[in-house]
Amino acid sequence: MSKTVAFIGLGNMGGGMAANLVKAGFEVNAFDLMEANLNAAKEAGCTAVDCAKKAVDGADYVVSMLPNGAIVESVYIDGDALLEAIPKQALVLDCSTIAPDNSRRVGAAAEKLGVQFVDAPVSGGVAAAAAGTLAFMVGGTQANFEASKPILEAMGANIFRAGDVGAGQVAKICNNMLLAIHMSGTAEALQLGIDNGLDPKALSDIMLKSSGCNWSLEKYNPVPGVMEGVPSSNGYQGGFMVDLMLKDLGLAQEAANGSKSSIPMGSAARNLFNLHKNSDGEDKGGRDFSSIQQLFSRD
Repeated sequence: MSKTVAFIGLGNMGGGMAANLVKAGFEVNAFDLMEANLNAAKEAGCTAVDCAKKAVDGADYVVSMLPNGAIVESVYIDGDALLEAIPKQALVLDCSTIAPDNSRRVGAAAEKLGVQFVDAPVSGGVAAAAAGTLAFMVGGTQANFEASKPILEAMGANIFRAGDVGAGQVAKICNNMLLAIHMSGTAEALQLGIDNGLDPKALSDIMLKSSGCNWSLEKYNPVPGVMEGVPSSNGYQGGFMVDLMLKDLGLAQEAANGSKSSIPMGSAARNLFNLHKNSDGEDKGGRDFSSIQQLFSRD
């Protein structure tokens, strides 16, 4: 008999993730506030429901993919108090990217009610969500991590336990801060080459075989026309939005403040992305984060 998954939050990432759970043989009860997202989930084989409590009724697993920590706490603890409606045998996997303290508060509330909980933020972007090749950084007990694997393996290719509840969020924050740093550095270096007469494709090929090689250069080149199938060659549409990168860099700054950590490069990257978002009198927050190239370009 197939297991039932309640999926809460069907945006750009959640929609693909829910669809892959259906493909893996799970019964998926899906909820989102946007009717278009619900319709897409229904077309992918999910059962669309009109409220979160209906989704979790009888669920073996609950997966959430929500915009921020305040919403996660509201859904699980405060307004919706969803934890009180979730069956005691169920495992909750919150895949949202939020502050570690938000995850710890939800985890503590779940523990009091006898509900199992892990935080499992993701890396990989919209394309990986659709392809089922996401990376998951999990915070929770070893037992809950093992119990989460059948769900996570249906949606991802790389699954790591970072530590106890909240540790997955810390790992995600660190990862995305580094991503912002090497993307902005890659864009800056490529533009320096362009401004001095180099072909960006030739320069990219050189750096890919040299010490400047990094993920942004190899998988996600920010210069239009250099690489096919990436947002820079599609008008910087799709992918991971500038606004979401700024959110994650803000979470990194909050974490650094709490631990008194020095993050000068993370702070610089946050300033650069904020400058880019608001440059030229136009809000660029909806563009893919590789559009930071435009901050350095003279075009």
